[in-house]
Amino acid sequence: MTAVAMALDALFADDNVAREAVYTPAGGAPVLVRVVTRRADETTGFGDARIWSETTRVDLRVSEVPQPRPGDRIEIDGEPFLIQGEPVRDRERLVWTVDLRPA
Repeated sequence: MTAVAMALDALFADDNVAREAVYTPAGGAPVLVRVVTRRADETTGFGDARIWSETTRVDLRVSEVPQPRPGDRIEIDGEPFLIQGEPVRDRERLVWTVDLRPA
């Protein structure tokens, strides 16, 4: 295991950084996973206008969720979300970042 993988495992194990969630692939069985949530605001340019929106993104370990897909469900603290758009893996190929929308 690389130093980066060990550091990521420590971050995902830390209750101050990550939390438990339930990941359910479309047509599959629910799986308990750890997620790092990011609920940052985002400003998007559209012509001369700038549009502000709330976003919900989470990081998932590839070792727990090898192939997240749009439409898969993630429940965090009882709040259901659906993955929207294509998940993106980090440079080390250890973490997926997914955009969520309320289910």
